[in-house]
Amino acid sequence: MCQYSIIYDQYLMDNIISLLTGLSDSQVQAFRHTATLAVMKLMTALVDVALLTSVNCDNCLRQYEAERLKGRDKRASERLEVLVAKRQELEENMEEIKNMLSYMFKSVFVHRYRDTLPDIRSITMSEIGNWMEKFPAHFLDDLYLKYIGWTLHDKVGEVRLRCLQALQPLYECEELKGKLELFTSKFKDRIVSMTLDKETEVAVHAVRLVIAILKMHPDVLTDKDCENVYELVYSSWRGVAAAAGEFLNVRLFRCDEAPAPARSRRGKRRLPATPLVRDLVQFFIESELHEHGAYLVDSLIDSNPMMKDWECMTDLLLEEAGPGEEALDNRQESSLIELMVCCVRQASTGEPPVGRGASRKQHQALSKEQAKTVSDDRAKMTTHFMVTLPALLDKFGADPEKLTNLVSIPQYFDLELYTTQRQEGNLALLLAKIREIVKTQTEAEVLETCGRTLEALCGEQHAVYTRCNVARATVTDMCVNRYKEAIDEYRSLLEGGETPDADELFGVINSLRKVSIMYMCHNLNDTNIWESLFEDLPECVRADAQMPAQALVYALRACFYSLLWALHELEERGAGDAAVLRERLQAYARHCRDVVARGSTPELREEAYTSLCDLLIYFAEPAGGRRLALEADAPLCDLLDAFVQEFVFVHHNYDGQDERRIEELHKRRNFLAAYCKLIVYNVAPIRRAADVFKHYIKCYNDYGDIIKATLSKAREINKQSCALAMQLAMQALFSELLARQPAPARTLPDFLELKELAKRFAVMFGLDAVKNREALTALHRAGVAYAALEAGEAGDGPPPRLLFLEPLAEFSGKLLRQDKRAVLKFAEARFSGAQWGEDWAPLLAYRQSLLTDAPEERPPPARRHYTRRNRGQHDEEEGEDNADSDQEQAG
Repeated sequence: MCQYSIIYDQYLMDNIISLLTGLSDSQVQAFRHTATLAVMKLMTALVDVALLTSVNCDNCLRQYEAERLKGRDKRASERLEVLVAKRQELEENMEEIKNMLSYMFKSVFVHRYRDTLPDIRSITMSEIGNWMEKFPAHFLDDLYLKYIGWTLHDKVGEVRLRCLQALQPLYECEELKGKLELFTSKFKDRIVSMTLDKETEVAVHAVRLVIAILKMHPDVLTDKDCENVYELVYSSWRGVAAAAGEFLNVRLFRCDEAPAPARSRRGKRRLPATPLVRDLVQFFIESELHEHGAYLVDSLIDSNPMMKDWECMTDLLLEEAGPGEEALDNRQESSLIELMVCCVRQASTGEPPVGRGASRKQHQALSKEQAKTVSDDRAKMTTHFMVTLPALLDKFGADPEKLTNLVSIPQYFDLELYTTQRQEGNLALLLAKIREIVKTQTEAEVLETCGRTLEALCGEQHAVYTRCNVARATVTDMCVNRYKEAIDEYRSLLEGGETPDADELFGVINSLRKVSIMYMCHNLNDTNIWESLFEDLPECVRADAQMPAQALVYALRACFYSLLWALHELEERGAGDAAVLRERLQAYARHCRDVVARGSTPELREEAYTSLCDLLIYFAEPAGGRRLALEADAPLCDLLDAFVQEFVFVHHNYDGQDERRIEELHKRRNFLAAYCKLIVYNVAPIRRAADVFKHYIKCYNDYGDIIKATLSKAREINKQSCALAMQLAMQALFSELLARQPAPARTLPDFLELKELAKRFAVMFGLDAVKNREALTALHRAGVAYAALEAGEAGDGPPPRLLFLEPLAEFSGKLLRQDKRAVLKFAEARFSGAQWGEDWAPLLAYRQSLLTDAPEERPPPARRHYTRRNRGQHDEEEGEDNADSDQEQAG
């Protein structure tokens, strides 16, 4: 032990400990932090020495016992004495180390674990965890554990994280189980609650610690505790969800002992993961979050192989239950299919669901290893479903919900495997099933999925393109021919003076639905149905329209896609007649304007509005140049603005109908986004956004993010135009207020809303007054001009809009000093006949806001270039500097 003799000399260590103990209590933060860190590391080093001393002491005891048990003639008494003396010395050294540790713990740790500085608290928690892990015989005691337990409630996330990291290795060591029982019973609830911590990393470590507690003390966690962790598989934070998935694997999805091999009705042996998949389906059903299957899958797919056990899943769906087995009911089948399709999607793309992955700016491509794993998983999935998918489609062909999920699976296939594995027969079977589904199904979601699947199958780069393209042509021709037959029969009945019955009406609606959905994914312009579709559009504005309103919606949509496909052909391949396209575009746009203004049903007006907004984007600068451009002229902008005010910024009462309220809000947000895109893409003038901006405060919860993004983009396009649009928005709100209250008071809620809107707008100009000076000056001038309207008509009294200057004053702080003078001069010219009385208080307040100067904008100090000076000059200057400093000290 001579290498550690310096520890026991009762001089160096005592002095160091005394010094560090004193510094650790210093008022100077740097001294306190450094001294605490030094003491904690010193204690860690002493723990290492204590461990070595303990090992040497045990070795010495074994040697003594071995020597003592020898025969009397072979025993060396001198060696026994040496071993006894050595053991006594080691025990004394151990006692001295423990005394030093105990002193430093009580003198430093006990005071610094609750220091005001979070870094110091973090250091203490990290080091006490090390001591407990390395020297549990001394430190793993409730006298020390309680400090970690108390600090679990720390208000700083980093400190809470250190506590959890300190506990993790303790709970992973089975030998320490007995010493942690009391601590677990006292602080278990706090640890479980930390799984919901606002700091993501803390929540992840809390879940992992709960897993370790579950393994060490399976009976400690109650069902309620477990349910709290279960719900985290749906968390928007991927790390937390993955940790919760591991908890599920330990708690629910594990086979403790191999069950007796079950068999299906026809004798096929069930795979080992079958009971786990059944448990997964039951868990998904009981969680009652059936629209979030992708999040559950993402939580488990990397940690549980059953999520990619395609054969196990399809056997449960296709094979009938055998003896002693319980068959899946309809709900379980639907849930299993949904989860299976989510697994297929993620395994074949490697992409997490929306909201779980990195943002678009931080999006990272897959690594080589990840890309290879995804490629292998995709090949295995394709190999399996190429054979089994037709049978699944055949069995569940009557259930639209299940079909929608199943038909989407080929979108994720590696289509080259159809050729390399000689599976052309199964491809033909799949295409025949899709054709049959399109023919018999009427649900829009099923048909849309079929259209997208055909689109994925018909990629020109694939070897199976020719076969799939023929099948696509067969499907689209079938839909078009059915439409032609239905519409011809319908028109013939009307021309003959007969009234179509319900079957004939359904035939027209259903055939138009299929045509519009197929048009969305596939170019049907070669079928020449534009004239037939366009012929019915005038019916949209007739109150006594003979065509069903729903059929007219589909006709509008089909015409819209026809124009887009014609533009695509013109831009990509140079094919098509630009003159014909221009004629059709103008005619369709005219009809859409009429429908938006006076459509017979809200659904028709909504469809026409959406089509117009999208066409304005697509045809803003088309390949055909100005001849093909669709311009957002003033009447059209007025029309779209009026629609937004009528359909978006309205309040509906949906008491007890949360689902419908959410659907309607989603639809209205899409309408607003369609209009705002015209501003963002510079299709419509920025001032046209003023009627949207004015709702920023009132509708913040529903549309605040859309309006804020539009404001940001508008400022990027033109700061001055955006500032004037802000002023117009405030002006519009004030005008509405005047219409309701000719003499508004400052305390009115509407006026307070206007002031809050002005504050929000002012914040958006940021801190760079130089960049925004022109925009802000223009905003002030426009606001003053509006407030001064009718100034001479009121006699000696204030103008009726003078109160508008109060919200305008919110922008004064953003002006430069010279601009404040210019704006003040402009305001004084406009209000030349002002009387300084109570009635003119808004003008006085506005004038005062312009007279309050900002701090002087000082230029940066001039940079002094280095010049070589002679020694005498340098000495003189240095002497002057020293003299100055002496005077300062004396003062």
